[in-house]
Amino acid sequence: MQHGKYRFIGGFLVTPLVLYAVFVIWPFIQAIYYSFTDWTGLSPDFKMVGFANYTRMLDDDVFWKSLQHSLLFALLLPLVTLGLALFFAFMLNVGGRRRKGAAITGVRGSGFYKIAYFFPQVLSIAIVALLFRFAYNPNDGVLNGTLTAIGLGSVQPDWLGDPNLALWCVMAVLLWSTVGFFVVLFSAGMASIPMDFYEAALLDGANRFTTFFRITLPLLWDTVQSGWVYMGILALGAEAFAAVQIMTVGPGGPDYSTTVLPLYVYQSAFRDANAAYATTIGVALLIVTLLFAAIVMRLGRRERLEF
Repeated sequence: MQHGKYRFIGGFLVTPLVLYAVFVIWPFIQAIYYSFTDWTGLSPDFKMVGFANYTRMLDDDVFWKSLQHSLLFALLLPLVTLGLALFFAFMLNVGGRRRKGAAITGVRGSGFYKIAYFFPQVLSIAIVALLFRFAYNPNDGVLNGTLTAIGLGSVQPDWLGDPNLALWCVMAVLLWSTVGFFVVLFSAGMASIPMDFYEAALLDGANRFTTFFRITLPLLWDTVQSGWVYMGILALGAEAFAAVQIMTVGPGGPDYSTTVLPLYVYQSAFRDANAAYATTIGVALLIVTLLFAAIVMRLGRRERLEF
């Protein structure tokens, strides 16, 4: 059984490893290389400029604004999204009233609620952003129309036109579109926890609050940690870019109040025809993403619980 084992394993691994190296590792290496050039992205000619792009980036006010907004997304979105998802999943699975023959039950109609929460995941982020762009319209949008209908016609915010509101409006859309996925994910994890644990805790006098922090959260910690990293990558990457690109003025406005790093990479490359500077910002985004994942994994490390 041991004869030829490593050749067998290597035969299966070599193809995916080669594909990963070609389509993931090599583009990263190319991006780092081009960040030391003056390549426009439109011409095959370029020359090495050393650390000029990095010096320019460190002196770029728009870059620092973009970094601030991206970090805000990475810190707040996972916290709020996962917190809400854990609450909803807990209520759906073990938060219902006691019924005959079962000490622990979910709320009635929990299956319907799971479908309703998951529905935004069926829609593309582009569609979601476009729908909310219409909803946020200050003239004939749903939000201001609702305020008028309930007698608050004097309160008509310019949701995406106010620099103090625009970023929070985008963040709310990302929260709405992603929380359902984690509700279903955490519900699946909670369904695998033996009900005997909850029943024993209730017999010992524990309340719902105690059972959540003493039983549910510790046993779901690995799932929560993975979800935190995944949500952070979404907040730093494609989801944030798509929402800001479609919804905001400019996009990225007003006055760079919603510009995030992925959008600034896109604008530098395709609007300003400065691919080298775009790859420099991309390298910074890569470093931020890796640091975020490493910090979450390090701070979230704890002894694995088996059940």
